[in-house]
Amino acid sequence: MLLLFTQLLLSLLIVTTKSQSSICRTSCGNISIKYPFSIDDGCGSPYYRHILACSDSEKKLELRTPSGRYEVRNITYADPHIVVTDPFMWKCSDGENFRLTRPFSLDTSTKLKLSTQNEYMFFNCSEKHVIIQPKPMFCEHFPEHCDSSCDSASYLCRHIPECSFSLTSVSCCSYYPKASESLRLMLKYCTSYASVYWRDVGFPQPYDQVPEYGIRVDFDIPVTTSCLQCQDELKGGGTCGFDTVTQSFVCLCKDGNSTTHCKDQDIAQHNRKMHVIAGTVTAFSAAGAFGIGAGIWYLKKLRAKAPVTCGVQSNDNRLF
Repeated sequence: MLLLFTQLLLSLLIVTTKSQSSICRTSCGNISIKYPFSIDDGCGSPYYRHILACSDSEKKLELRTPSGRYEVRNITYADPHIVVTDPFMWKCSDGENFRLTRPFSLDTSTKLKLSTQNEYMFFNCSEKHVIIQPKPMFCEHFPEHCDSSCDSASYLCRHIPECSFSLTSVSCCSYYPKASESLRLMLKYCTSYASVYWRDVGFPQPYDQVPEYGIRVDFDIPVTTSCLQCQDELKGGGTCGFDTVTQSFVCLCKDGNSTTHCKDQDIAQHNRKMHVIAGTVTAFSAAGAFGIGAGIWYLKKLRAKAPVTCGVQSNDNRLF
């Protein structure tokens, strides 16, 4: 019972620490973190809760997905998308050596989706299970199977990005999977893959895009009246967040939290309520600290009185 009591008090101490933390970090390394994303629970939109993680002393941002964690190369908010790198996919430095790979997937319950600007190169695919044909000619003759074919005459296979060599003894075809399940099936019959997205560079067409390795993931920015009102500089310029228990909207302000905006007249009353709650938990935690100290003293006292035979504890006198 004493151990259970100690664990309960320790958990209360942890809750106190979390309840006093209301900082929403705005960057991880050189990547800006803005709404709807966050790397701190309770910040941003609940639709993207726990999606991003900042690791390695806050220098590396990672995207969490059902298939693993992937390093984020950049986030663009004007044209909402994330670019991530898959460490398992083929790179030029691999040459004709192909490592074991796994398909990239996204959580369908989030507002994330694979961008149509992605294009995938698949290597050494089984011709028994994958339709590998030069797409223009194949689509002309078999239009009903055009979307399911893997283009062996694609520009990417003939001009592999950033590579100074061509794959002579390896087959290559290009295909865009419309869903993560399609990518999984392709990798079931192909040795490896590489993802390339077409990045806009602002030049006139047809030179307005260049291929770069990576996976582009598009996202939606949930726009609500509550968040716009919270962010309004004339109303205090707060940060949009949410209650971590109910996931209801919360405007995070310098002086406390509000359900509307930072200049709301009710924020002072709301803060007083919050301070009372925090003060109560802190006082209880102080009592808990005292209880832990008393418990340790009591254990030491028991241990001092415990009989020991030849310096070895027996099953009769063992404390733990």
